[in-house]
Amino acid sequence: MTGAAAPAPIIVTALFGKQDQAWFDGLRREHFPAERNQLDAHLTLFHHLPPSVADELKHRLVQETRGVPAPEASVGGLMSLGGGVAYRIEAPALTAIRNRLLDAFAGMLTPQDAGGWRPHVTIQNKVTPAVAKLLLAHLQRDFRPRRVEVAGLAAWWYRGGPWEPLSRHMFA
Repeated sequence: MTGAAAPAPIIVTALFGKQDQAWFDGLRREHFPAERNQLDAHLTLFHHLPPSVADELKHRLVQETRGVPAPEASVGGLMSLGGGVAYRIEAPALTAIRNRLLDAFAGMLTPQDAGGWRPHVTIQNKVTPAVAKLLLAHLQRDFRPRRVEVAGLAAWWYRGGPWEPLSRHMFA
């Protein structure tokens, strides 16, 4: 097998609508250290599924999205990550989808994915706690909850750098 085709862990994310993606990406460009910002803003459902589940995962993502209305979601608050800051996402229907996938792949999950899920979009990471604390205080001053569009779900190959698309599944 060549390096590009070699099996790799799979990451599963929610996809935001264009406006919300642009908003999150802008915040990430503004606050994430540029040399470490290799990805667009994202909401991770699973960090590391084994490559052997790729076909089953795609089938399940189709079942969860095809003809299904987009789940309601909102930015409910801010979270400290110690060395960064994230927006907390509230989306009960998305949590239900994740729980069904959790059940389907239970025996294959890493401790990180099997543990509790705290849905969030990281806009700053890999900074000192003091820098993160300043941004958190700044953003909390003007924070207002806002709705966000969850347009679909995606699976990605993780090969150490920017993620490679595996599949995209859009809500109705």
